[in-house]
Amino acid sequence: MLPDNLVCPAPLRAILGRLPQFPPTWLFVAGLNALLKPRLPDDFLAALAGKPIRLNVIDVGMTLNFMLTAQGFRALGARHAPQLAVSASAQDFMRLALKQEDADTLFFKRRLLMEGDTELGLLIKNTLDTVVL
Repeated sequence: MLPDNLVCPAPLRAILGRLPQFPPTWLFVAGLNALLKPRLPDDFLAALAGKPIRLNVIDVGMTLNFMLTAQGFRALGARHAPQLAVSASAQDFMRLALKQEDADTLFFKRRLLMEGDTELGLLIKNTLDTVVL
């Protein structure tokens, strides 16, 4: 269980926010391809294909841009306008990934922000709720 008071220190946040975003995005999509993609249903993969997504890790100043292609999840540069942008703190993203917190709860507490194609966001949320890692 993650403690409630995890906060990225300001000096580290300042450094992370200035670093190139491609290397952490590449690591993130490598993890998606290895751990998540094999467990996702084909109809979901078809619906997600070609749609740029942005994750904003607001407390760390990190932005991850990616999309699903025929070869798997792929890191994108910042120039790709996302169809869906999801913003939260690193701690809240970790709680979601570990299934310690529900996306609906975070959304209604205003700790998770979704912008853009909300139908796509709901499809992702509902699919991820059913996936067992």
